[in-house]
Amino acid sequence: MSDWLWIVLGLVILTGGAEVLVRGASRLARLAGLSPLVVGLTVVAYGTSAPEVAVSLKAALSGQADLALGNVVGSNTFNVLFILGLSALVAPLAVSGQLVRLDVPVMIGVVLLGWALGADGSIGRIDGAALALGGIAYTAFLVRKGRRDAAQEPPPPDLPRGPRSLLLSAGAVVLGLAFLVLGGRWLVSGAVGVARGLGVSELLIGLTIVSAGTSLPEVATSVMATIRGEREIAIGNVVGSNIFNVLVVLGLSAAVSGDVAVSPAVARFDYPVMAAVCVACLPVFFTEGRVDRWEGALFLAYYAAYVGYLALKDAEHQALPLLSEVTLAFVLPATVLGVGLSVLAALRARRRA
Repeated sequence: MSDWLWIVLGLVILTGGAEVLVRGASRLARLAGLSPLVVGLTVVAYGTSAPEVAVSLKAALSGQADLALGNVVGSNTFNVLFILGLSALVAPLAVSGQLVRLDVPVMIGVVLLGWALGADGSIGRIDGAALALGGIAYTAFLVRKGRRDAAQEPPPPDLPRGPRSLLLSAGAVVLGLAFLVLGGRWLVSGAVGVARGLGVSELLIGLTIVSAGTSLPEVATSVMATIRGEREIAIGNVVGSNIFNVLVVLGLSAAVSGDVAVSPAVARFDYPVMAAVCVACLPVFFTEGRVDRWEGALFLAYYAAYVGYLALKDAEHQALPLLSEVTLAFVLPATVLGVGLSVLAALRARRRA
């Protein structure tokens, strides 16, 4: 069977499995009495990130460390720049105080921690286990906080309860996970075949095709949540997915395989880009408590530039030095200036109020 057909089938199975998983897990969360934001940060975010778990674990166990790490780094960059950008373009996104005070700083800290652990060229089994345990602790904290915050709200009256409802929801979770494992296997197999056949590096495939493909459930979930007015779930899905990807996906990949190598190319460019993108969320979220359409359009433009840079770099194109100079000399300074002015304007408006 063609490698491209394996990729398509893998993406279809991954997307379908994630849909079934999220529906079942969301139902279980509602039965447990969690707030919408916590559902977005945990159940929805972790459920839609399950493809990243399947793909990265399979790649790590197969000795394809570039693909495993590239999937995590590429997915996080894709989540913020493409998914958040597209959702904000559909409708401005309201940002809750908890995200600004707690969850976005946690996301930034987790990303910087992963960067520090991989500074020596690899993330070992002990480092991976520590990251995974951190993911469990963070999830437990969110669930406890969410149940406490939602304790005063009555449960939805139309929600069926009882053993049968619990069994159906749990069965959907198990079925979704099974599809995700199968789809992850097919997708990695096809992606590696395409990379070798076209002479494209496995790192580039992981940073673009695989990471975007495994993030399709996040795209559908965040955009639909935005359209339906559940904008806390849309943003919580992105932030929670990024935290989950570093702590659980990367952590489990390193803990199970024993070692995930961090290539010099990732350490010098791709991981710093991901870290910068996550750090940029804090001032953007801070300004006026929302993500406006122009900010969403800017995120999308940055993602297009990022993918273009990766393609030129992989092909060793002669236009790459010019693009690098333009980015360093104009684009990045203009972005920093724009974000800084927005933060100052927001601070002045709050002081006047």
